[in-house]
Amino acid sequence: MEMGLSLDETKEEFDPENVIKKFEEISRNAGKVQEETLRKILEENASAEYLLNVGLNGRTDEESFKQCVPLITHEVIEPYIQKIMNGDSSPIITGKPIPSFSLSSGTTQGKRKFLPYNDKVFDTTMQMWYTSFAYRNREFPLTNGKALAFVYSSKPFVTEGGLIAGTATTHVFRHPKYKDLTKCIRSQSCSPVEVIFGSDFHQSLYCHLLCGLLHYDQVQIISSSFAHSIVQAFQTFEQVWEDLCSDIRFGILNERVTDPTTRAAMSEILKPNPKLANMIYYKCLGLTNWYGLIPELFPNAKYVLGIMTGAMEPYVKQLRRYAGWLPLVCADYGASEGWIAANVNPRSPPEEATFAVLPNIGYFEFIPLNETRNGGAEPKPIGLAEVKLGEEYEIILTNFAGLYRYRLGDVVKVMGFHNSTPELKFICRQNLMLSINIDKNTESDLQIAVEEASKLLAAEKVELIDFTSHVDLTKEVGHYVIFWELSGEPDENVLKECCNSLDKSFADAGYVSSRKVGSIGPLELRILKKGTFNKVLLHCLSMGTAVNQFKPPRFVSDNNKPILQIVCGNVAKSYFSTAY
Repeated sequence: MEMGLSLDETKEEFDPENVIKKFEEISRNAGKVQEETLRKILEENASAEYLLNVGLNGRTDEESFKQCVPLITHEVIEPYIQKIMNGDSSPIITGKPIPSFSLSSGTTQGKRKFLPYNDKVFDTTMQMWYTSFAYRNREFPLTNGKALAFVYSSKPFVTEGGLIAGTATTHVFRHPKYKDLTKCIRSQSCSPVEVIFGSDFHQSLYCHLLCGLLHYDQVQIISSSFAHSIVQAFQTFEQVWEDLCSDIRFGILNERVTDPTTRAAMSEILKPNPKLANMIYYKCLGLTNWYGLIPELFPNAKYVLGIMTGAMEPYVKQLRRYAGWLPLVCADYGASEGWIAANVNPRSPPEEATFAVLPNIGYFEFIPLNETRNGGAEPKPIGLAEVKLGEEYEIILTNFAGLYRYRLGDVVKVMGFHNSTPELKFICRQNLMLSINIDKNTESDLQIAVEEASKLLAAEKVELIDFTSHVDLTKEVGHYVIFWELSGEPDENVLKECCNSLDKSFADAGYVSSRKVGSIGPLELRILKKGTFNKVLLHCLSMGTAVNQFKPPRFVSDNNKPILQIVCGNVAKSYFSTAY
């Protein structure tokens, strides 16, 4: 079984149609490919302490694997990971030593997870990027232009045992073969590496914008890991565009950029260009509410690319304002633990995006959630070839880096099939749940409630910038708290209506019945001061989270005290629901 095109094969010539052909082949018999993938994973790691401890004893068939190996969460594998981080190089979770670790963002649970990272993970990342690019390029062909990519690489550190630890994107950017990849997918960043690896996020963001403008006629893609980062970049542009024009006009970098390495790199490409500065200046003056800013600035851009599903979906509306008529293309589906599926239908709008599972990058199982919700014992996971159209599942991952039957906590829905591999829609994180007693509201439920209530802001010409939630149990009767940061100050009565709408929009039977009998108190809407979510971002960055990873938390637990203190300490107004 082939993993897909290798970098050596593509260094000289990259053929997207060949990549598509290979994916079509492996997706026609996804079940068989899954068996072979599992066999390969277990063969390579047969000597691992973890697999020997559970009694697998070198067997590589699916039946033995499922009988011996339990379903796990990160807490189970953490002690093994800790041994490796402390310097134990014996076969603990993989046959060969783990050379490095990637870190999750920690914005969900308030604690970062260390995850094994090796060359196999890099290879699967490359295969995912090749596959999705091939299908995108079929729909939106690129010439050898530039990408305005808002990417930032955090500085890795060394564990107690001498291993490198950093974000997954940092490992990718620092990999010696990464430059070959950018050549293959025809989207070299218009920013020098010194900007990507800059020491200060705000300075790097400013320089990314400046580099994009300097190469305005070559930029064909606007991208970042998450939609949030792109929105944030152009919100920043609204504030600094005149400074950017001045830099271009006189060829002198603004004093806000103080990092000497970054300044030196920018000085090589920044030359006086009054004509370009004037063009940008008058384009900006001519825009209404910044609608269509991206295609105005970058006339040859083909699309805007980033993750726009799940927690990123609320930013799609803001992104459409900047993107105007340009297509918004969803990037692929993965987690900190590994990649899962590619967007092979790039013309689908973000709200309808689905992702086709790559059956040879890992072994995937699915827990049927309809059976779980109906009560009784937890159902047994089923294989990739057994999932049913229209059903929702929790994903279990086994990969080439030592994660075996690992519960990702992601809920997905099977929307169709690409040949025989399922096309998934990401629904929500299973463990992000507003719950006080019998009520169970997921991230998706929260998002639906917020979207419904925020419609009332339209008449006031006010936008919802961001939101999060909390369960307040400090009083005898607990209640939900929803935090909103807004672009303006709507009428008090409108905010009271928003609060009532939020409360009524949670349709979960347990919540509704609890509200009616008073075992859950009235929902509280807290309006935050402007800039609160930027403070949350800065806190996460100070804790080592990379900008590429940052996802504003949709739920803040009592355990996540620093972020809870930030949002609670920046409340401007508060309203309680009278809906029940």
